[in-house]
Amino acid sequence: MVRLLGPQDRLLRMIEKEHPSVDVHVRGNEITLSGEPAAVTAAKGLVDELLTMTRDGQDLAPSDVATSARLMNTEGGPRPSEVLSEPILSSRGRVIRPKTLGQRDYVDAIDENTIVFGIGPAGTGKTYLAMAKAVQALQRKEVDRIILTRPAVEAGERLGFLPGTLTDKIDPYLRPLYDALNEMIDPEILPKLMATGTIEVAPLAYMRGRTLNNSFVVLDEAQNTTPEQMKMFLTRLGFGTKMVVTGDITQVDLPGGTSGLRVVTRVLADIDDIHFARLTSDDVVRHSLVGRIVDAYSAYDEKRTAARHEREQAAEFANRAERRGTRPAGPRDRLPKRG
Repeated sequence: MVRLLGPQDRLLRMIEKEHPSVDVHVRGNEITLSGEPAAVTAAKGLVDELLTMTRDGQDLAPSDVATSARLMNTEGGPRPSEVLSEPILSSRGRVIRPKTLGQRDYVDAIDENTIVFGIGPAGTGKTYLAMAKAVQALQRKEVDRIILTRPAVEAGERLGFLPGTLTDKIDPYLRPLYDALNEMIDPEILPKLMATGTIEVAPLAYMRGRTLNNSFVVLDEAQNTTPEQMKMFLTRLGFGTKMVVTGDITQVDLPGGTSGLRVVTRVLADIDDIHFARLTSDDVVRHSLVGRIVDAYSAYDEKRTAARHEREQAAEFANRAERRGTRPAGPRDRLPKRG
């Protein structure tokens, strides 16, 4: 019961938030639901699913309650206990598993396809789940090595002045990948795997000229690749290799030009064994504010795009009128004439 209700009854409050018309009372090991029959039935289904996951040993978070409620409101959708209880990796006392339906579809796509593109906003677990699948494949001996790479592009800052060797300079770009690896692999084993080349973390530029066989390759921050870099990376594919490309096309840090991730969604859209998994703000598993921030920026970008489109249309109309020797009617043309 303690695990079901959560610390300070946080999960209980989430249940009440998802079903505000139902009164929830807890006494000892009993939960009593009261209200309209239909609402009570829906709330009972949610509690039963949470109880199933708790009995399976899963530590629930408030986001899991919200996700479970959303899944149960989807007609014909899978049960939350089926989606949220499929472990990918167990490491250092934690279990890594999909936490949303979109994440589960993304993980399933990695199993079923040779190349998978995980596209979505920050916090949707694109890179983290891809790296968990890579470690899982290595542990199962499905691949001989893991290669993690990302383009060395500054996010609005200049890091070239950093002291040290080339390795020291590129380390800040690759630090997020190291951080994730340290969560998934024993810290005593990880240095040995990296020393032997079983796990390699390198900038994208180091991929040129190579053929990657029997490997699990993850390209992170792919929105910061150029079309030429994306083509170069994808053509490194060798036998027995699986590739996962992750990125957020709304966070491009390229100083100029076109994002290779945007281009590849159009070029490779119809090729078999290549899958594009699109995650949304519903799949954000960080703080609940992150999803709202993502939605707010999306709405802002849509307004800017619409305004720019209107300006371009007005300019095009004015240019056509000028070529015809006329001009569009202005406010003065609509004033009544004197006399």
